[in-house]
Amino acid sequence: MLTGEQTAELVELAKSGDEVAKEKLITLNSPLIKSVVKRYLNKGIEYEDLYQLGALGFVKAINNFDPTFNVKFTTYAVPMIAGEIKRFLRDDGSVKVSRSIKHLAVQIKNFILEYNKTHGQDPSIDMLAKEFNMEAGEIVFAMEANSSPLSLNEQFSDDDSSSTMLDKLPDNFSVENYLDKFALREMIEKLSAREKQVIIMRYYLDKTQSEIAKELGVSQVQVSRIENKVLNELKEGIGF
Repeated sequence: MLTGEQTAELVELAKSGDEVAKEKLITLNSPLIKSVVKRYLNKGIEYEDLYQLGALGFVKAINNFDPTFNVKFTTYAVPMIAGEIKRFLRDDGSVKVSRSIKHLAVQIKNFILEYNKTHGQDPSIDMLAKEFNMEAGEIVFAMEANSSPLSLNEQFSDDDSSSTMLDKLPDNFSVENYLDKFALREMIEKLSAREKQVIIMRYYLDKTQSEIAKELGVSQVQVSRIENKVLNELKEGIGF
């Protein structure tokens, strides 16, 4: 088992082109990849093919990971692995989420709603992991697996005119409601270090703007400006 520091060192080496480091990361994290893969068994795809897709997602996690994300690499890797498999299954057919995962996702959602009512903000991923006695990556997986993807370019009829969801987005564009988080992740690598910190803390660690401002030593207004800047770029169609 690698320590966090050892993992970080191997990730940096792998990102710089060290194939030995990359292979070592894949081998040592094979149980992690398999744990995600097994959730997609019995969907008409051979296990080996699913594993290869998972490994591809893991490699993408290596290439896209940044220490400034302030999140464990394995936690970051889980949705990347699942995302690669889900994208393939979406292209090849509908994704069927197991009943147990759906049930867990509902429990998480209900807990978040109750926590928000009591504390005025959503709990962090780490808090959810502690509440449900699970790894943070498993919490992220359950929340992602039960979400339905929606294309912003999908057309629908409205007042006898054909328009897309993107055309109907309000000015206060909300990533939570309209943006697939996997697409957001692909955008992260294009952001500055400070922008990455804000977006990761806001949308992957579920922190409030005030919490982020306190941790980064900046004002909440600055955090809000950074967040709005990134969301406006997404709204304008960068990468979508």
